[in-house]
Amino acid sequence: MGDTTLEIATLKELHPDHFARANALRTLAIDAVQAANSGHPGMPMGMADVATVLFEKHLKFDASAPDWADRDRFILSAGHGSMLLYALLHLTGYEDMTLEQLKNFRQLGSITAGHPEFGHAKGIETTTGPLGQGLANAVGFAIAEESLRARFGKKVVDHFTYVIAGDGCLMEGISHEAIGLAGMQKLGRLIVLWDDNDISIDGKVSLCDITDQKKRFQASGWQVLECDGHDPEDIDRALIQARSSKKPSMIACTTHIGYGAPTKQDTAKAHGSPLGADEIDATRAAYGWTHGPFDIPAGIVSAWRATGARGSEERSAWEDRFATLSSSRQNEFTRVMSGEPHKRLASTIRAFKKQVTEDQPKVATRKASEMVLEVVNPVLPETLGGSADLTGSNNTLTPDLGIFDTTNRKGRYIHYGIREHGMAAAMNGMVLHGGIKPYGGTFLCFTDYARGAMRLSALMGVPTTYVMTHDSIGLGEDGPTHQPVEHLAMLRATPNIHVFRPADVVETAEAWELALSSESTPSVLALSRQGLPTVRKEHKTKNLSAFGAYILAEAEVTRRQAILIATGSEVEIALAARAILEGEGIGTRVVSMPCAELFAEQEEKYRRKVLPAGTVRVAVEAGVRQGWDRWLLDERGKPGKATFVGMDSFGASAPAGDLYAHFGITAENVAEAARGML
Repeated sequence: MGDTTLEIATLKELHPDHFARANALRTLAIDAVQAANSGHPGMPMGMADVATVLFEKHLKFDASAPDWADRDRFILSAGHGSMLLYALLHLTGYEDMTLEQLKNFRQLGSITAGHPEFGHAKGIETTTGPLGQGLANAVGFAIAEESLRARFGKKVVDHFTYVIAGDGCLMEGISHEAIGLAGMQKLGRLIVLWDDNDISIDGKVSLCDITDQKKRFQASGWQVLECDGHDPEDIDRALIQARSSKKPSMIACTTHIGYGAPTKQDTAKAHGSPLGADEIDATRAAYGWTHGPFDIPAGIVSAWRATGARGSEERSAWEDRFATLSSSRQNEFTRVMSGEPHKRLASTIRAFKKQVTEDQPKVATRKASEMVLEVVNPVLPETLGGSADLTGSNNTLTPDLGIFDTTNRKGRYIHYGIREHGMAAAMNGMVLHGGIKPYGGTFLCFTDYARGAMRLSALMGVPTTYVMTHDSIGLGEDGPTHQPVEHLAMLRATPNIHVFRPADVVETAEAWELALSSESTPSVLALSRQGLPTVRKEHKTKNLSAFGAYILAEAEVTRRQAILIATGSEVEIALAARAILEGEGIGTRVVSMPCAELFAEQEEKYRRKVLPAGTVRVAVEAGVRQGWDRWLLDERGKPGKATFVGMDSFGASAPAGDLYAHFGITAENVAEAARGML
């Protein structure tokens, strides 16, 4: 590698101004990592030249208007090199990225976290660090740009998405899903800059991988280019060529990790730890950098600030073009970019609920979800649906959408293929880009495949919607490989996720309203394969699911002695158990709990009303008990007066009815569980 890249002396001689600006990035990264005694200096040192050329000559942005809708997006998928991004934001003049924040790198309360975190600072487009996620997010950013350009026109939406990715990003399995999807969709506004330095934490990449990454990208439909990652002219040439392609482009940037560090360049020692005082002094000497820690000469700062202001004229011209749109078009663009739900959403859901309350259909909640989407999608043009090759099973495609592909960028449905993880990460990217409300489907069991991206939805606070059908042993004959038993508990254990498990078509409609109105929490809709009766038989304009849990049926024959708490398909079972108990003179309340997280957010007064003291409690759900003890034993419950009817093992292959009987999730067993504690 080293034989084909510019050495420091040559770079300094041929491109002194560029070298000085790039060294500002390098030294800030070196100094911040050293001050924190923690971090990754090698990648910023190696990719500083690429980043300098990108920001100076190609990236469309205005540091004074970081939320400009038509800015180019820059994503640091190799998030361990976060100081490269922070240094770029500081030098180009992002107001919140002060020098003091760089000095407090990785410290409690600073915006300069160990890995870039969305929401901490302007200019951080997505949270990265789990390798490959940023690359897969970028596919969603590029899809959003294509979709919005088709809808609003090129004079309003016309930008690129740039990604810096490392060897680790390309080794992660999600990268294969992402590049396959991007290549098939011909996302020509997506450009990936691969930091090809041949080093990972353990040492040379050849210790663990022989993949020809360039051929892999080519095989997936990408334009593949190469450049010397330390030669600004060669970097510029490759970027110009990439920008002219109708395919997504990958530029293999040959670089030295730890560029300029005399004993640590091209070694794993430069990757994930401070260089140390002696190595830093020697590196400064190699650069000819005579300035102290965090000291950037005024002339270099001025040059970087000019780069940060370079896009102001383009932004002003964009604002002029935007002003030529009709007021309604301007308002609609502003609305969708802000994520504000359409004003007709609530009334559409209310009208739908009224109709189905009258009709009382018996349908699977996956079908109920489709029924809701059939009335919602025409009202919300920003929805963009999809499925990981389970469209007919997830019921996620409605007739009005059309397929998003190279022939129809106005289409609003994506065939993701069997790429659950790539789908989830791409949807995160769409939400982060703005203007799109994506939803995507697979089986609930396969949240295992999507888990990494789903966790980041929650961590970032982005309201991605996951349509997860076949939510229990109720899916039947496909057996335990496909039957989720632990997944509801796993999802509920994740902070900042709303897990909706609706009992019927009414609760499904309410769940969709809440998901599509969410500002900072992702939603999982866990939906049944089997048909379920309508249990909400009296129309309520209020969204009862917004309370998380509510009284569905009250004790009638005597004073209340038992409370049955259920979700989803087991609400029907709880109601049947109530009928048994009430027939025996045991007053029984049924509480439907479509979203435990929302119930936990309610005031204690409301929770006490729903779950008062002094009764026995039985929770029933076709999943594991983990997480249920809060509602059984806490919240005024008592040991010996509370129990759970559900799963404590994996499922089996059989018809759904046989499985419920086999595992004891029946009305008779629920009634007996309550009766036995009285």
